[in-house]
Amino acid sequence: MKDKIFGVLQRVGRSFMLPIALLPVAGLLLGIGGSFTNETMLESYNLIGVMGPGTIVNDILSIMLAAGNIIFANLPIIFAMGVAIGMAKQEKAVAALAGVIGFFVMHAVIAALIKITGTYTPETLLIANNLGQIAAESSGSAFVPIIANKMLPSGSISDIVGITSLQMGVFGGILVGLVTSALHNRFYKVEFPPVVSFFGGTRFVPIITAIAFLFIGGIMFFFWPFIQNGIYAIGGLVIASGYFGTFIYGFIERALIPFGLHHVFYLPFWQTGLGGSMVVDGVLVEGAQNIFFAQLASPDVTHFSVEATRFMSGKFPFMIFGLPGAALAMYKCAKTNKQKAVGGLLISAALTAMITGITEPIEFTFLFVAPFLYVIHSVFAGLSYMFMHILNVGVGMTFSGGIIDLALFGILQGNAKTNWLYIVLVGVGYFILYYFLFKILINKFNLKTPGREEEDEETKLYTRADYEKGKNKGNDQNVESSDPGSAMIVNGLGGKSNISDLDSCATRLRVTVLDGKKVDERILKLSGALGVIQQGNGIQVIYGPKVTVIKSKLDEYLESSESDQETMIPVVEKLPAKEELTEMKDNKAKTLEIFAAPVDGDLQSITEAPDEAFSNKMVGDGIVIFPTGDTINAPCDAEVTMVFPTNHAIGLTSLNGTEILIHVGIDTVKLDGKGFEVLVKTGDQVKKGDLLMKVDMNYLADHAPSTAIPIVVTNLTEDQKIKVIKSGAIKSSEDAFAIES
Repeated sequence: MKDKIFGVLQRVGRSFMLPIALLPVAGLLLGIGGSFTNETMLESYNLIGVMGPGTIVNDILSIMLAAGNIIFANLPIIFAMGVAIGMAKQEKAVAALAGVIGFFVMHAVIAALIKITGTYTPETLLIANNLGQIAAESSGSAFVPIIANKMLPSGSISDIVGITSLQMGVFGGILVGLVTSALHNRFYKVEFPPVVSFFGGTRFVPIITAIAFLFIGGIMFFFWPFIQNGIYAIGGLVIASGYFGTFIYGFIERALIPFGLHHVFYLPFWQTGLGGSMVVDGVLVEGAQNIFFAQLASPDVTHFSVEATRFMSGKFPFMIFGLPGAALAMYKCAKTNKQKAVGGLLISAALTAMITGITEPIEFTFLFVAPFLYVIHSVFAGLSYMFMHILNVGVGMTFSGGIIDLALFGILQGNAKTNWLYIVLVGVGYFILYYFLFKILINKFNLKTPGREEEDEETKLYTRADYEKGKNKGNDQNVESSDPGSAMIVNGLGGKSNISDLDSCATRLRVTVLDGKKVDERILKLSGALGVIQQGNGIQVIYGPKVTVIKSKLDEYLESSESDQETMIPVVEKLPAKEELTEMKDNKAKTLEIFAAPVDGDLQSITEAPDEAFSNKMVGDGIVIFPTGDTINAPCDAEVTMVFPTNHAIGLTSLNGTEILIHVGIDTVKLDGKGFEVLVKTGDQVKKGDLLMKVDMNYLADHAPSTAIPIVVTNLTEDQKIKVIKSGAIKSSEDAFAIES
């Protein structure tokens, strides 16, 4: 259980990286735009005439400021999508779409409940915000007292992408992402009975997500105020713990790096009320990083809030100065004949840490060879955070903590607002400390840092992958069981290397292969295919409405290493069927059900359909009508069980349970709904002769290979067959075909 929880947390941490990676760009836009549109700063540097209001440069910078602001303002929905993508096993695009749907539905439900219960009115919100601002200004505290308003703290109601809802911040987005990904991973390969199979697989994920967040939105409306009060209380405890609390925060953040869980730890401090809340320019802002960037964009801030930057400023001394000192120590301790080789590696790693704040190459190198060095490093990291807090350093960051962030958010803002000079003073001390301490310990314990390996060993820096590999060495690796169905399909298509493109429509896989001669139809039919159509290198494998699930499994299989191995699939001939009884007391065929023609036209056997999948009865047996009319009517009393998204086909189930597919035109799925006007929806009950669809036959004639309309029964049993009642010219009111047994 412990390993399972740890594995989930690792995946959660990795999923945060997609939206977090956006922050440096957003921060760059916000930092440059905010800094150089601040009139106080421009006056200090005598730049008003060049970059002041009314200049082209100022307009460009204002646009950059707006672009950066919009990203930070919408981080919750960005996290909802990013976490859903990161946690989804396959079909990540579907997970992203479902995440957005879940986010909208949850907040729409909350907004409706706010209105229904009368919790929010513009007057109460204005009063609450004003009281909160007055309290914050009078106390000088970063925290806003809780104003009772039907259990909602001050600032709890906000505009979320145009919806008046609870201000759940990034927590709300992460909640949506985690729930959506769990639903996605559970249902993206779900299979339903044939009558509703179209809604299986990936199509079901947005549906179940929307339904789930109907309830989650209601739950959050009632429970989030308690959660938010709890967050404020914990945040208050962290703030009250003073410098020691800052040290503990910095130590834990660095100690979690080897496990990949540091994002899970620091993100709530940066993005939620756990890291404090403050009224900036009349707006309540939650989260340390959000507070800093709100102040960065404000022209009235004289010093950035240290209570917010205490969760960020501590990175600069050990990243820009300390770790390069450790790199120099490792270089000096390397064997003389290897110093040249290791020097290039360590200089590159040190510059990476200094400029971008990416420290993995250095940190994992000494973590791999001497874990106790990493413990010492984590202690120094905690002390660095504490020193910056003590010295009132107010420099924030986007993501990295390197020279770029220091320049943008420290140096450019001026020492009066940031006290950034203390970073350099403490940093120089850290460089000296790291250099001498690492050099002494490496030599004393003969640690195998880069350049001190045996002569036959490779000189290299270590990575997270090396750390994980070493940690798992000797453990049995569990290998996932194979997917024989997907393996059979891949083999039938000539192997993974032969597949150029893979897609699907309503009933069939559409595949482009590099060499059509390698395709084996026998193997594909053994995989469950109803039929195979091959035209050169273009292959269509018909599976029916369950094809979306088959494609999802196939995509997953193709991404696995298993698909790189050739697997021989034995081809067996179809076993002979059991002998049919020839002596029957009554061998006369029995008519079970009669159906009318759904459209005026020329009726023919399904074998005359101008499409191999239909003419070879791969989809089912039935008839084809070459239409002269332009209206499609119900051939019997039935329930509408499927209306395809592109409106080119309708599925019906008769009162006797017969499943009928009316497919208007050939390859009309490519028309994307143009030319069709469907007048019914899934779940409707229709009578024989009721109007189902109007069709622009002229448009179909110009844009589709054929206007022919196959009407097939998809669930015939072995003892049933189709009998054509009338062929040739027929009206939609006339009986057309029957099912016999």
